[in-house]
Amino acid sequence: MAKVLVIGNGGREHAIAKAFLASPQVNVVYCAPGNPGMQLDQIQTVAINEMDFTALAEFARQNLITLTFVGPEVPLAAGIVDYFQAAGLAVFGPHQAAARLESSKVFAKEFMAKHQIPTADYQLFHNLADATAFSQAQTLPQVIKVDGLAAGKGVTVATSHAQALAALQHAFSVTDTVLIEQFVAGFEFSQMVLVGGEHYVLLPTAQDHKRLQDGDCGPNTGGMGAYSPVPQITPAVIQETVQTIVEPTIAGLKADGLSFEGVIYVGGILTADGPQVIEYNLRLGDPEAQILLPQLQGDFYQVITDLLQHRQPVVNWQTAETYLGVVLAAPGYPGTPTPGVPVPTVAGADYASVAGEPGKLVSAGGRLMMVTAHATTLAAAQRAVYDQLKQLPLGPLVYRHDIGAKGLQPPKPTN
Repeated sequence: MAKVLVIGNGGREHAIAKAFLASPQVNVVYCAPGNPGMQLDQIQTVAINEMDFTALAEFARQNLITLTFVGPEVPLAAGIVDYFQAAGLAVFGPHQAAARLESSKVFAKEFMAKHQIPTADYQLFHNLADATAFSQAQTLPQVIKVDGLAAGKGVTVATSHAQALAALQHAFSVTDTVLIEQFVAGFEFSQMVLVGGEHYVLLPTAQDHKRLQDGDCGPNTGGMGAYSPVPQITPAVIQETVQTIVEPTIAGLKADGLSFEGVIYVGGILTADGPQVIEYNLRLGDPEAQILLPQLQGDFYQVITDLLQHRQPVVNWQTAETYLGVVLAAPGYPGTPTPGVPVPTVAGADYASVAGEPGKLVSAGGRLMMVTAHATTLAAAQRAVYDQLKQLPLGPLVYRHDIGAKGLQPPKPTN
């Protein structure tokens, strides 16, 4: 029987660990560092920080771990996969050089230009004065991006020049490289792909909700909810995304000597000219993973093992229902979240930044848990989640009331 180690402590890692535990080949799943909410699902948490590569690799060796799956982007960008591979340990994730597709927006833009992958035009700046002068002369909206990891919060869509200036001032306070990107109108979606060299598996489409408040208002967050599949992203759009984005990305990585076994997450937008890339991530999305992985009809461990060995997995996803999840966050998120707020214990939920123990969980960060449901229609799945939330003692916890609303709208003409 296999033993699996999942690196990370969020809701995504909770969902990944549950998917592995469902495999008949796996008898134990550890999560490092994990969180106490995971213990509801017999996931064994290990008090090792996700950046302590030495201790993690030693744990894997001593406990005869068969496979390690890396959840979050920060250890990937820091080279955890390279470290594990050098130690002779089986690990699923991109090596450090390939992880630059997420960790450097400049690298990603240059990669897409080189391999003719559709994305918005941009200008690159290294000082505030030049960036401000350019910004003030451009039309609105403008997209301002920090070059580097920002936990899903490094992008500002500025609708006024004052907002653009504030975003630029903040960006240059944390980095010396900033992109100003042409705003592209369209319908956003997430297309994740499990990759093993030239072999790949498409996950169902999903849509994340980045803004904190209903109606896509308020600051950007790490994601306040998601649903899948996305009605507006038709099989024809998916096929075009594969042909113009997914396969050229995998071929481009191979051509550049960057192929790997891990995840490519295409943050896409359906425009009048077809699908384009907003950004790449090199890991499963959070909160999308929580409503994608339960749709797998089969053995997740076998899928990952096949990809690690560059075999094409046989994969089936359910097609009869829509899955939807709503994230509960601590008051103050995404600024300064309030610690110690009671968090309900809910069977089947995916937990993130919580402390305490099951039955007595409290907030220890921003996003705390995700409540999910599935039903034969998107509207029914949405009702099921919000009906469940009404029954919970949520106190001051923050959540959106409109997850899935865009999927219920009729598709807009794209030309």
